[in-house]
Amino acid sequence: MIDLHTHSTFSDGKLIPAELARRAKVAGYRAIGITDHADASNMELIVPRLLGMVREYSIYMDIAILAGVELTHVPAALMAQETRRARDLGAMIVVAHGETIVEPVERGTNLAAIEAGVDVLAHPGLITVEEVRLAAERGVLLEITTRSGHSYANGHVLALARAHGASVVINNDAHAPRDLVDEELRRKIALGCGMTVDEYRSANGCAWALVSRCLSL
Repeated sequence: MIDLHTHSTFSDGKLIPAELARRAKVAGYRAIGITDHADASNMELIVPRLLGMVREYSIYMDIAILAGVELTHVPAALMAQETRRARDLGAMIVVAHGETIVEPVERGTNLAAIEAGVDVLAHPGLITVEEVRLAAERGVLLEITTRSGHSYANGHVLALARAHGASVVINNDAHAPRDLVDEELRRKIALGCGMTVDEYRSANGCAWALVSRCLSL
């Protein structure tokens, strides 16, 4: 299993990065993205410190760890700027907090994130056909999430991704140990939103391809 979207105590998560990675490893994950909520106010604090931990600890923890951010409630007009800022700081993965139906995310955030070239658009809610087509064109991965609330739109996201050739990944958006769901529940949530077994395998493959690309940079 791979989880590209998790949170530590650098934002609203319950665990420091090392414990988050260790618990993910014990739960059966072979790679994890630590992507704390970020904007211009805290990005320079989060990214260098996560990178330092990843460089020192990864070799000993038997799990691939990606240091990154989840750009959260960033104004759509500034999404490209903040994506560049994250990458300039060395973020290995950039996730954008999409237009989930359970939070007041600014309309236009999904499109701005895709145009900015983020790696993963998290919980994109009622994403449009045009946005999904652009995500397919730009190689932006759309998230199917196991997280309560955000998961309400999984079926919609999957249906449009399937229809228009966009790739999806399955993430937990983990904030606490209990959020690191096991393989059985993860698979059931994916199949429950309409994913086929082949699509489930493909989503896992897309996640690993991103991890491999990030680690090779």
